Amino acid sequence: MSSLFDELQIRDVLLRNRVVVSPMCQYSSTDGFANDWHLVHLGSRAVGGAALAFTEACAVTAEGRISPQDLGIWKDEHIAELARITRFLRAQGTVPGIQLAHAGRKASTPAPWEHSGFIPESEGGWKPVAPSAVAFSETYATPRALDEEGIRGVIRAFADAAERALRAGFEVIEIHSAHGYLLHEFLSPLANKRTDSYGGSFENRTRLLREVVTAVRHVWPERSPLFVRISATDWVDGAWDIDQSVALAEQLIPLGVDLIDCSSGGIVPGVQIPARPGYQVPFADQIRQQTGIMTGAVGMITSATQADNILGEDKADIVILARELLRQPYWPLMVGQQVGFPVSWPIQYLRAAPDGTPVREGIKLPEGEPSLAEHDANLE
Repeated sequence: MSSLFDELQIRDVLLRNRVVVSPMCQYSSTDGFANDWHLVHLGSRAVGGAALAFTEACAVTAEGRISPQDLGIWKDEHIAELARITRFLRAQGTVPGIQLAHAGRKASTPAPWEHSGFIPESEGGWKPVAPSAVAFSETYATPRALDEEGIRGVIRAFADAAERALRAGFEVIEIHSAHGYLLHEFLSPLANKRTDSYGGSFENRTRLLREVVTAVRHVWPERSPLFVRISATDWVDGAWDIDQSVALAEQLIPLGVDLIDCSSGGIVPGVQIPARPGYQVPFADQIRQQTGIMTGAVGMITSATQADNILGEDKADIVILARELLRQPYWPLMVGQQVGFPVSWPIQYLRAAPDGTPVREGIKLPEGEPSLAEHDANLE
């Protein structure tokens, strides 16, 4: 299991292993604010030994939430509670990451355990926006097509969110351009029916993502990694596909993107996806081999052997786990114990660890956290 527990340097950030907590919506927020649930959810995965833990999709505008219960980072008031989480993650030796997102035409929907469809404005929902006035399905709201002023507003919102993420103590940003949300909607001809400079050709359809990446990288420090999550294919003939994903990666490299997180699907309903263990790994492999950029493999990765083979065969640089880390938050500790790799444990849990287990040395935080104003001054 040497590959799984190899360190990875990305710019000035060092990951202690190759296990990453995927962004997973929790539908547990009020007005975008993080709370105790988010602290425990992410904190337990940090205690469990993951190298990098991402928040769920964190909306850059209020209308960019998938549901009213999503996390947000569209206003300064959100920073303090997010900073509480990043402090805890760093104290466990886990790098705090945030996924910046805009839901586009799939916004204003209920939590998945509630009814399906959309929440009308009369019941606290809002009018979604999209590249074109085309609904995701007949049970979703018809969105308002963004004009150029609206597009400029989206770009500013991502950049402003990145500045807030820095103030909150995050060390990695991932821009969400997958799963049928706004930036993916611009990429895919299935959702983008525009005839202006943001629609039609590949160059035009990728324009908004490139402009968002440029704006975020302008405010995001050179020392800090920037990831982009994409749907490498729409699983529909004639739509967005892996060849376009490779070409997109080539565009993003000179803009300062360090890693492509390779997922798939989500742009239209009813698509037959050949889901099976590791079914998205070939996308990460192809993008990595053809462009040289680092990639992350995600999707039905559950076993240590499977994860280690992906890394050992150079098909990806990190494995990004979701459901398996919901089932087993301490998966890295458990796997290390099974294979005899000396993964460090938090000192509070050493009584349950094998003999000779090293003690985790997390980040030693100063006595008394600085105020946000003091923290901001240190960034200038």
